[in-house]
Amino acid sequence: MKLLRVGTAGAERPALLDAGGTLRDLSGLVADIDGALLADGTALDRVRAAAESGELPALDPAGLRIGPPLGRIGKVVCIGLNYHDHARETGAEAPSEPVVFLKAPDTVVGPHDTVLIPRGSVKTDWEVELAVVIGRTARHLDSAEEGLAHVAGYAVAHDVSEREFQLERGGTWDKGKNCETFNPLGPWLVTADEVPDPQRLPLRLWVNGELQQDGTTADQIFPVGEVVRYLSRFMTLYPGDVVNTGTPAGVAMGRPEPKPYLRAGDVVELEIEGLGRQRQELKDA
Repeated sequence: MKLLRVGTAGAERPALLDAGGTLRDLSGLVADIDGALLADGTALDRVRAAAESGELPALDPAGLRIGPPLGRIGKVVCIGLNYHDHARETGAEAPSEPVVFLKAPDTVVGPHDTVLIPRGSVKTDWEVELAVVIGRTARHLDSAEEGLAHVAGYAVAHDVSEREFQLERGGTWDKGKNCETFNPLGPWLVTADEVPDPQRLPLRLWVNGELQQDGTTADQIFPVGEVVRYLSRFMTLYPGDVVNTGTPAGVAMGRPEPKPYLRAGDVVELEIEGLGRQRQELKDA
């Protein structure tokens, strides 16, 4: 299923994109698309049955904002330097263990919402990423296969990053990762049954119409199941948590000088095959 949330920010309602491409209202069936729903197999079966029956009311998408496809996110856990080609372009060695950092859930916005260039920023960068949404509580998992079994679905994420704040201002990466609007998510949460192999997904990103990133999740150093297993040894993952799994090569930081960092007025578009497409205009905060 392709689950999503539509409406004004903070007042989104649950919806579904059916097999024929029609937007359907789920608000009469479930309260929201969130961790509670994803952990409830019976409720998900009801949604699936309603979608297949064609009984859900259609929504007119004209002028309807698409919000993040997941409400009440618990935490956003991110994996850095998780593609071989991205590590090479930044001059870093492939890590022996996953590089882990956190983004606050309030960085998450809709897939077409405005992204704000932070005040004083001169190095705002782009990163298309596969986001993994947890559907079952994960503690101390023993295998990558168990990790995959705890995944409810997948989405497109844009891990916007301010490189000066991240790398040149001391401390951890968090300062360059948690600026307002720095995690567009969606348009859909695609349930795991529609993604038989998360390691065979092409990812692409364009800036002002020019292709900048063109990669595949096959190049991940630590694949999705292993990432979930690894994280479960250090923190408990709950239904509704999100894991951003890293970005392929092609970021501004990896380019020759002058590096083409984002500025107000730029337009970024990104997509993952089968998971949908995003488009954001950049403005000054």
